[in-house]
Amino acid sequence: MSKKFLFKGAATAVVTPFDNSGNIDLKELSRIIEFQISQKIDAIVLCGTTGEAPTLSDTEHQKMIAHAAEIVNGRIPLICGTGSNDTAHAIMMSKCASANGATGLLLVTPYYNKTNSKGLIKSFSAIADSVDLPMIIYNVPSRTTVDIPLEVYRTLSVHPNIVGVKEASTNIGKFARLVYETENELFIYTGNDDNLISTLAVGGMGIISVTSNIIPKYIHDICENWFNKEYDTAQKMHIKLCELNSLLFSDINPIPVKAAMRILGYSCGKPRLPLVEMSDEGQRLLKNELKRLNII
Repeated sequence: MSKKFLFKGAATAVVTPFDNSGNIDLKELSRIIEFQISQKIDAIVLCGTTGEAPTLSDTEHQKMIAHAAEIVNGRIPLICGTGSNDTAHAIMMSKCASANGATGLLLVTPYYNKTNSKGLIKSFSAIADSVDLPMIIYNVPSRTTVDIPLEVYRTLSVHPNIVGVKEASTNIGKFARLVYETENELFIYTGNDDNLISTLAVGGMGIISVTSNIIPKYIHDICENWFNKEYDTAQKMHIKLCELNSLLFSDINPIPVKAAMRILGYSCGKPRLPLVEMSDEGQRLLKNELKRLNII
């Protein structure tokens, strides 16, 4: 079996814009999506960590997906986060996302109550059995305290609807092993912007990026140069972003990237509690770096 990947290159984990009253600003979401598509981003990821999914109600979640699907209109893949620590809830959200126009799903590992390897396999398989959409498993142990073992990936790789992995860990050796053991069955994406070149170098398919909220074409071009075997160009472009990437993860995501978006003129609002705004000093450093890179 050889599966088809959802996307190759750079996908943006888009922020969720809130208005002054704290409600989702669908008009601004449209503006963000149109900017991303105009800048050659390869896919949109909605309602993930960067999109503050844990603070969205089910109604808000599905309203966003339906609106984004209408704006994207099939031009690029629309991948929507529907994972949960409650498998039944994840199944319900996945079915709704499919009905509302998602073209792929992002499924985070169960958090808080957690589970073992057997539970991971049964949970992800049950979700994948419930909806006929390609799915990316999302491993982010820094938030969930669950780190998916290789044997779980091997088992899940045989499911026709499970096509990829978003690894938001720093174990590049594990990335390489994943590519080696599941090539053409699971496509590997990094969720850490500072790991992009390392991931591509071991055979990864690309990135689900935070930084590309700000510079989507630049992140797309890093990937495109790498796939075109312009390795030196891609590497130099990546290194140029070291300080920006560091600042964008200097506080809990998406606190810094929402600050950066506001600096760029987007009305994306404050993060929802329990997240708070970036410190004044952090915003100053971020603004200086955006100026240094001629982004503003």
